[in-house]
Amino acid sequence: MAQFDYGKSLPKLMTPEVMSALGNVREHRGRQALYLSTKPDELDSLCEVAKIQSTGASNRIENISTSDKRLRELMVQTVEPKNRDEREIAGYRYVLDLIHEHHDDIPVTPNVILQLHRDLYRFQDVSFAGRWKDSDNVIAERSVDGTTVARFVPTSAARTPDAVRLICEEYAREIDGGVYDPLLVSLLFVFDFASIHPFTDGNGRMSRLLTLLLAYRSGYTVGKYVSIEAEIERTKVTYYEALQASSAGWAEGENDYLPFVTYMLGVMGACYRTLDERLATLSSSGSNEGILRAYFDSLVGRVTKRQIMDDNPVMSQHTVERILQKMQAEGYIEKVGAARSTAYRKARG
Repeated sequence: MAQFDYGKSLPKLMTPEVMSALGNVREHRGRQALYLSTKPDELDSLCEVAKIQSTGASNRIENISTSDKRLRELMVQTVEPKNRDEREIAGYRYVLDLIHEHHDDIPVTPNVILQLHRDLYRFQDVSFAGRWKDSDNVIAERSVDGTTVARFVPTSAARTPDAVRLICEEYAREIDGGVYDPLLVSLLFVFDFASIHPFTDGNGRMSRLLTLLLAYRSGYTVGKYVSIEAEIERTKVTYYEALQASSAGWAEGENDYLPFVTYMLGVMGACYRTLDERLATLSSSGSNEGILRAYFDSLVGRVTKRQIMDDNPVMSQHTVERILQKMQAEGYIEKVGAARSTAYRKARG
């Protein structure tokens, strides 16, 4: 089993690349503190949208999905889940709400992790909810010829409880020591949790929920307003590459955390930049129509309606469609393609 020693691993992360990325995230965090006092209403509107995007994205990464309409209805609890995918989505929403509202009161311990996993499956009757895995598992991928190949062998079921206890202890020790930025400590913990793969199911979603929990407890709360899970989904190929690169030698305690840490700092930096851009647009453009006109003025190339909605999350689908129709009629933008390939771009004057 991997020998977890964060006191040994953290100094290896003090590279120019990591320090630069961490400095960027810290700078953005400082601006967010100002936003909390000057733009509370805008942040509140972004928060609700981020929850929807986070729940949808984290589940889609695991091939769990529903329609956009049903997703929004499940998030505001106006409908009951009607199938397994929707029950899994509802469970994620429940745990996400807990983390958003009570992160400072949720300690990082094995028992709490088990409780969060049980809550993840609160809308399903499954025997493994809130229990460590009872059989060994393998992280596999399908090769081009259709065969399944083991990509990584996690901690055995027998050793899983001790492994989770050890990473919780290492996390607490480094946080209490205060030598390293708690975000770096958190990212080591999340990577080790994902590598242990402690549950029969739900490991990926739990790792992303724990990413939010630990980031929030460290003072990095951008994920409340811009979905970190959506940024991971957008860069999913790089996400898996970073996980794989940092996995080599993990079982022997000889892996390099740098690829994963660098990737996640990049994700958080991108989310902070998006937050800056969205708040600047809301402040300068005023109306929804003004926001979309400014959006197309700065757009390079074409964009789908789904991308427009993702980039302007405070608007409803009906609002976006209405404004797009108006700008098309004026000749301000033009539609290209048809059906699923439909996209929009600034009209060529």
